[in-house]
Amino acid sequence: MGQIELKGIRKSFGGIDVIKGIDLQIDEGELVIFVGPSGCGKSTLLRLISGLVEASDGQILIDGDDVTGKPPAERELSMVFQSYALYPHKSVRENMGFALTVAGMPKAEITQKVDEAAATLKLEDYLDRKPKALSGGQRQRVAIGRAIVREPRAFLFDEPLSNLDAALRVEMRLEIARLHQKLGATMVYVTHDQVEAMTLADKIVVLQAGQIEQIGTPLDLYRHPGNLFVAQFIGSPKMNVVDCTGTGTQLTFGNGNTSDIARNAEGATKMGIRPEHMALCDAGDASKAILTGQIDVMEHLGSDSFAYVNVPDVGLFTVRIVGHSDAVVGDTVGLHFASGDVHLFDASEKTIPA
Repeated sequence: MGQIELKGIRKSFGGIDVIKGIDLQIDEGELVIFVGPSGCGKSTLLRLISGLVEASDGQILIDGDDVTGKPPAERELSMVFQSYALYPHKSVRENMGFALTVAGMPKAEITQKVDEAAATLKLEDYLDRKPKALSGGQRQRVAIGRAIVREPRAFLFDEPLSNLDAALRVEMRLEIARLHQKLGATMVYVTHDQVEAMTLADKIVVLQAGQIEQIGTPLDLYRHPGNLFVAQFIGSPKMNVVDCTGTGTQLTFGNGNTSDIARNAEGATKMGIRPEHMALCDAGDASKAILTGQIDVMEHLGSDSFAYVNVPDVGLFTVRIVGHSDAVVGDTVGLHFASGDVHLFDASEKTIPA
């Protein structure tokens, strides 16, 4: 249970198209994440699935049932919001079991379901506390627990970690991953944080301006982005992209440097290379240095260092260095990268196949 299918879904607000004809299938047990920049329609799409927003056109099917015109209560979905939306005067136990109490479920059955959810989320010691006595991460777990006890056909998460600090976000990300593995439930998750998407998702849906740009596993999107937008959105730090001219198998950069990349480069107008796929080398080593520039900024993060290298008439490159680097600001360095790690894009910003 929990297959969700969207067919030609559209949504307009005041004559403005926000969702522009989306077709999507979410299989049972998948954790699917919607990502994209602010205003791309990812939260609206989640609300369309939940029934909180009515579709202007198209169909929404859950386990083969057409729920397009049904209210949220009849869709058998549970939603976890960015805000915890807990009742401050009720205990954790009462918050988690509230929907079941309203539905008239026997008290013993409610107690059993709440206890099971609390054990899953490690909330057993907090059941008698009020929300004000909990940390942000614990409150979000209570909100998730409230969703679990309803045993929905699917879980919908709307940026559930955005109110937490960096350390708690990492902790809750692990909690959600474990929860998905344990429950095996269908989950649809919205986030603006592509790191969350890369670490949690079975499948990522990249959205821009109300349309799907690409769908795939995290590694598929990382290794084989279909266009420039996806290439720059997936990956942190983002991909380096510079102008170039591709002829045959050769790239020519703005400073006149050329590089034979031993693959089809015909029609390329932009080259992309990820920071982790670049290396610094001796600027005088013609066998390695494809481009030469000067280090503008060095960042030392402990496990990694990042060099920001300005190549005149070409652009600024971010280079990731594992561990410590002795390079300093002002150094003239060469940039080396393997042709197999290069991404090429044509004038329409579509990826040119290798």
